[in-house]
Amino acid sequence: METASVETSPIARRSLHDEVVTRVRDLIIEGVLAPGTRIHEGNLCDKLRISRTPLREALKVLASEGLIELMPNRGAVVRKPTAKEVQDALIVIGALEALAAELACRNASDAEIADLRSIHYRMVELFAKRDRLEYFKLNQTIHSSIARLSANPTLAAMHDTLQARIKRVRFIGNDREDEWHASFAEHEEMIAALEARDAPRLGRILRLHMDNTWKRVRQAL
Repeated sequence: METASVETSPIARRSLHDEVVTRVRDLIIEGVLAPGTRIHEGNLCDKLRISRTPLREALKVLASEGLIELMPNRGAVVRKPTAKEVQDALIVIGALEALAAELACRNASDAEIADLRSIHYRMVELFAKRDRLEYFKLNQTIHSSIARLSANPTLAAMHDTLQARIKRVRFIGNDREDEWHASFAEHEEMIAALEARDAPRLGRILRLHMDNTWKRVRQAL
C-alpha cells in the first residue's frame, strides 16, 4: 500500500520572504526606519507579526542592496550614504541610462514600449492621488525598464545595483510639491521620446533628470 506523500510549499515561503523584504524596504524608503538607526529585531518582528528568521533573511537581502549594514555587535543599521556617494551614484546612473536610451530606442519592440506607456499611465493615476510610495515604486520601475529594454544584461544589472542603494534618497526628492511636479513632467518627456525612438532626446532627458534629482536631494543630505 502506497503512503501518501506530504508536499511542501516553497512558493508560500518565498512569498512570505518577498513580503517581508518589501515591507522592511518600504519602511526604510519612507523614513520610518531612519538612516543611521539600529534595527531592533524584536520590535520590528512584533510590528510585522513575524518570527526573527524571515526578518533576518530579509535583512541579508537589504544589506546586499546597500540599504542596511550588518554591523558586528550592533546588528543591522540603516545605511546613511554620504552626499558624495549619492552624487557619484547619480552621475553613473545618468550615464548608464543615457546609454540604455540609445540601445532601447534601437532594440525595444513596439509592444515593450507600449507596456512602458501603460506603467506610466498607472503612475499618472498615483500622482493624481498623491500616493507617493506607490508612485515612487512605479517611477523606479520605469527607470529599470528602460535599462532592461537596452537588451544589455550587464548594463541592467549595474543599474539595478546602483538604483537599489539610493532608494531612500530618491524618494525624498519628491518631498516638495513643486519638485514632484517637475520630476513628473520629466517622466512625461521620457516616455514621449522613447515612443518616438529619439535616442539623443531621451538620453538628454535622462541625464537632466539625474542632474535635477541631485539638486532636489542634496539639501536633505
